[in-house]
Amino acid sequence: IFRTTLGGDERRVDSRTIYVGHRSGSTNEAINPPKFCDNRIVSSKYTVWNFLPKNLFEQFRRIANFYFLIIFLVQVIVDTPTSPVTSGLPLFFVITVTAIKQGYEDWLRHKADNEVNKYPVTVLEDGSRIRKESEKIKVGDVVEVDEDETFPCDLILLQSSRDDGTCYVTTASLDGESNHKTHYTVPDAERDLESLNATIECEQPQPDLYKFVGRMHIYTNNQEPAVRSLGPENLLLKGATLKNTQKICGVAVYTGMETKMALNYQGKSQKRSAVEKSINAFLLVYLCILVSKALVCTTLKYVWQSKPGQDEPWYNEKTDTEKNIPLVMLTDFLSFMVLFNFIIPVSMYVTVEMQKFLGSFFITWDKDFFDPEIQEGALVNTSDLNEELGQVEYVFTDKTGTLTQNNMEFIECCIDGFQYKYQDASSELDGFCVTDGPLNKLQQKAGREREELFLRALCLCHTVQMPSPPQEQRGFIASSPDEVALVKGAMRYGFTFLGLESKNMKILNRNNDVEMYELLHVLSFDPVRRRMSVIVRSRAGDTLLFCKGADSSIFPRVRQEEVERIRMHVERNATEGYRTLCVAYKHLSEEEYRQAEEGLKEARLALQDREEKLMAVYNQVETGMSLIGATAVEDRLQEEAAETMEALQGAGIKVWVLTGDKMETAKSTCYACRLFQRHTELLELTVRTLEDGGRRREERLHDLLIEYHKKAVQDAPSVKAANQDYGFIIDGATLSMVLNSSSESNSSRYKNLFLQICFNCTAVLCCRMAPLQKAQIVKMVKNSKGSPITLSIGDGANDVSMILEAHVGIGIKGKEGRQAVRNSDYAIPKLKHLKKLLLAHGHLYYVRIAHLVQYFFYKNLCFILPQFLYQFFCGYSQQPLYDAAYLTMYNICFTSMPILAYSLLEQHICLEVLLDNAILYREIAKNAMLRWGPFLYWTLLGVFHGLLFFFGVRYLFSNPALQDNGQVFGNWSYGTIVFTVLVFTVTLKLALDTRHWTWVNHFVIWGSLAFYVFFSFFWGGIIWPFLRQQRLYFVFANMLSSVSAWLVIILLILLSLLPEILLVVFRKPRGPRARQVELRETHTHLDSLSLSLTLCLSCSHFSLLFMFSMYSKCHDRLSIYFGLFCFLVPPKDSSFLLILPTIHVFPSEMKYICGM
Repeated sequence: IFRTTLGGDERRVDSRTIYVGHRSGSTNEAINPPKFCDNRIVSSKYTVWNFLPKNLFEQFRRIANFYFLIIFLVQVIVDTPTSPVTSGLPLFFVITVTAIKQGYEDWLRHKADNEVNKYPVTVLEDGSRIRKESEKIKVGDVVEVDEDETFPCDLILLQSSRDDGTCYVTTASLDGESNHKTHYTVPDAERDLESLNATIECEQPQPDLYKFVGRMHIYTNNQEPAVRSLGPENLLLKGATLKNTQKICGVAVYTGMETKMALNYQGKSQKRSAVEKSINAFLLVYLCILVSKALVCTTLKYVWQSKPGQDEPWYNEKTDTEKNIPLVMLTDFLSFMVLFNFIIPVSMYVTVEMQKFLGSFFITWDKDFFDPEIQEGALVNTSDLNEELGQVEYVFTDKTGTLTQNNMEFIECCIDGFQYKYQDASSELDGFCVTDGPLNKLQQKAGREREELFLRALCLCHTVQMPSPPQEQRGFIASSPDEVALVKGAMRYGFTFLGLESKNMKILNRNNDVEMYELLHVLSFDPVRRRMSVIVRSRAGDTLLFCKGADSSIFPRVRQEEVERIRMHVERNATEGYRTLCVAYKHLSEEEYRQAEEGLKEARLALQDREEKLMAVYNQVETGMSLIGATAVEDRLQEEAAETMEALQGAGIKVWVLTGDKMETAKSTCYACRLFQRHTELLELTVRTLEDGGRRREERLHDLLIEYHKKAVQDAPSVKAANQDYGFIIDGATLSMVLNSSSESNSSRYKNLFLQICFNCTAVLCCRMAPLQKAQIVKMVKNSKGSPITLSIGDGANDVSMILEAHVGIGIKGKEGRQAVRNSDYAIPKLKHLKKLLLAHGHLYYVRIAHLVQYFFYKNLCFILPQFLYQFFCGYSQQPLYDAAYLTMYNICFTSMPILAYSLLEQHICLEVLLDNAILYREIAKNAMLRWGPFLYWTLLGVFHGLLFFFGVRYLFSNPALQDNGQVFGNWSYGTIVFTVLVFTVTLKLALDTRHWTWVNHFVIWGSLAFYVFFSFFWGGIIWPFLRQQRLYFVFANMLSSVSAWLVIILLILLSLLPEILLVVFRKPRGPRARQVELRETHTHLDSLSLSLTLCLSCSHFSLLFMFSMYSKCHDRLSIYFGLFCFLVPPKDSSFLLILPTIHVFPSEMKYICGM
């Protein structure tokens, strides 16, 4: 039973009845049509009315946003030491930016929906043609579509402008096939649609594009209705395009969200990167640190208050509420949580989203990804997975169209065991070649009658159509490039297909005579049978069946004495990398044809199990055939396919080839792509190897798995010492046995053995794979131990399942349409672009975002640790160290832009080096930069800097006379000095980490520091009327009037960065990249060294001054020392500008110094 969304009174039934043109089938029957959904397509998530509540609900489902919302509410409800603005404003900023981004994306979806829904279409109503919007089409409407237009809904073809009652469509937007497909009108449907009385009974909507079961009842003059079967050949799908046909008319059977296209685009899973998982893990650690700090401070507060006289002095008695100890303790705990909550970097989520969104443009803009042949570049469908491109461990690739060009060329054929190769100088069959048959003679050919029979089979057994009007040979219309190649191959040897007219196929033979064959039935190709047949009748009245298909499908259905003559030829061609097809035929007697026709008619009228019944009839007819020969078609390798695969293997990435082709062809392609080397030992697990032992298949499977496991896994250390590589080959039938063994215990064991063997092989080839099996393999590897990052790449509709299953899906903009591209996360024109996408872009994306995440946690720990330490010196009174403006602006303005610019532009190693040295990719594998080791390093660095900031400034404050007028600094000056050191240190730390400087980096780094200074002057230099209390009024200006404050700021910055400076100066590249990278990294070290020296020189003039200030109690003497020092060691860089603000403090002394 299919599930549909019809009307409110819908019943769940197996089929639906549709009245063509909304007319009842019989005159005495009243119409009461059921309610079906309209033709609107809705891909958007929001409307104007539900955007705000729905978006807010989705955003607050994120832990960090919900946490800050709770903190904000606590600040509003509870009397906390900081203003609600400090957490509310960053939260509002995060929510607003995210809402704008999601709203814009949904607006684009609305725009796309409107383009489809408002598209004008022609509907036939009461004999007139009416133009209406697409969304107003109803089930049962008769719709007219012109050439090159897309079908607005799923239609049953009733009428075509072509005389033969056919039309051609392309379904590239649906199933990825760009070739033309032929569809047929319903037999015996009236030409005059105005007088057509008919009902359609068909299945309920379901997503399978290739299945449709229905029948039409045609009523004429109160007679018994004529019943006609309906199948996929009569169904025109929404999204497909009409080609080579002027006009068609069809009746709508599925509309809107019930069309097969809409049903196929539902349920796409959301992929998450490994970086997001690391962020969540680190977030939990910092949340534990936050709770621990709050608990420690709450506990120590009540320990301190337990001392006599500390809890309730005589001048500050407790109220009744304050005497409620549990409530007060909870309030204090929440207050401390609020005070320290900035250790959780809420703005990091916005920065990460901006980095991903903006960073994805670098892939789109990369000129190396532009392909002049299709005039397109790379496409990014999902920006959330940029960093995953730098973590790929397994690549699953299709063969045809991905490793190869899917550009078929007829190479040779074999007739009765004789090999035929085409020579341009010859106009007829050339038999000069080695024979593969038992005769084994040169200059031999098959009989002329067999030759012509073989070529007739090539000209008749296909679905190729001639264009209208006729064009060059290249203008053939076909559903597969293989078929065009075979028809063109027959033309080389003198047999030309002239086209199909009114069910008659015409052939021009070598004698320039036109042969006519009536096309009776087409037994369509499907991936299960893996063959297709036609039944034709000659002018002489002979009924013939021609069949072509894969060797494994044809050989069991022909006389076995004929097989050996062809098998050698097929296997040799497959080994050379050619695609092979076998050709057979059969004479049908009148009785055989009558039984076949009755069986086909009965099966096609069935509504239940139609495919199974058709399959049974096909199998019955396609037996006892005579094998004529085989063909070889070449599909050339993609440009730089071998170099790309070699680079991926050098980067430590395992490559698996998943293909539906036969093993020999795929194996040859793997050798050509250098996935298999000549010294590679191949471990084969196929039906052929299972049948070699003469025992039951499952027993043989068990023995082979044990044998291969011992060879590839248990003996691996000794094998590696001998430099022995293994390749593994498995086919679809054997894989089914591995995954679906008779017992669950065996199935699990076989699966584990299979994976262990594969993991120890350099490359794996899976041939004869169905699309579902491709996805099963990807899922099995993805869910294996260690959860390796997987990438699937393909170009056709049969690759969509594995593309969606992998962590990262990449579509090739090839010749099999665009369904793989639309369902992928990234799309590239050619396989060769995968190398740069992973080794360069992926590497840099991962390094950038990993540094961004670690840096955010580090700078917020530096920010909050002094606040925590301050509580030990203020009686745990929850007194904030920083002003509310600083708390709010720290993550939003002062430190956000430099790290965003770094995460977008940093190139710690240039692109050329990354591409030339694939081994560099291994250094960041397995999330190397976001493991607990680097996280611990950054955390300890944050602790070190936080301790240095707090206690360094506290040591300065041990001298009470810090101003020339004898006044002392207060707690807001203390916090401002700490905050100034903090902002400059974390920003300069990022500057030291930067290896690739651009004007943007300079602008945001120095601009952020300048903005902080300007803001501090501006915020504290004006009396703001909306503030109840202005804590920083002239605090920053007074702070800079003190030489000691200047010295401690500069010295603390220098001491904080000194370990980093020494590391940059003395660090040398290590590991496997040292030799390749050392010279190319020299310029980056020089940049860092110059920056480090600048910082040192900037601070050198103040280092000695600081030593004097520590022992000096007199500013006059200090100023003289200062002047002498400047005179004796005149600064030669811009650091002298830093001392200018101090000159006004001691004008007389400075005049004296200058006079000297």
